[in-house]
Amino acid sequence: MSLALYMDENVPDAITEGLRSRKVDVLTVQEDGLAGYSDRIIFARAIELKRIIFSQDQDFLVKAKEYQQEGLYFPGVIYARQMRVSVGTCVRDLELVANAGEKTDFANKVVYLPL
Repeated sequence: MSLALYMDENVPDAITEGLRSRKVDVLTVQEDGLAGYSDRIIFARAIELKRIIFSQDQDFLVKAKEYQQEGLYFPGVIYARQMRVSVGTCVRDLELVANAGEKTDFANKVVYLPL
C-alpha cells in the first residue's frame, strides 16, 4: 500500500499525472477545494487527512520547522526546489517514497528531492 500524498497547489500537473499513472495515491489542494487558502490551512488539512505534503514552496519548510520546534505532529513534508528538480525526477522519487516508505519514516520530518 502506498503512502498518500497531498499536492500543494503550485505543483505542476505533470507531476500529479505522472504519479497517478504509476498508481500513487495523490490528492491536490485544488481537488480538495482549498485552492487559494493559506499555507497554515493547507498544512492543517494535510494533518487531518494524514497525507504527506509535497511542495515546491519554501513556506512549508517554515511551517514544518514551527511544528518540530513545538513538538507537534505532522505526517511529513517532501520539498523540491523549483527549477532545480525536473518533473521526471520528482515523479521518480515521489513514486519511490510512496511505494517503499513507511509513515513513520516521514512523520515530523522534511525530506528533500532529489533523494
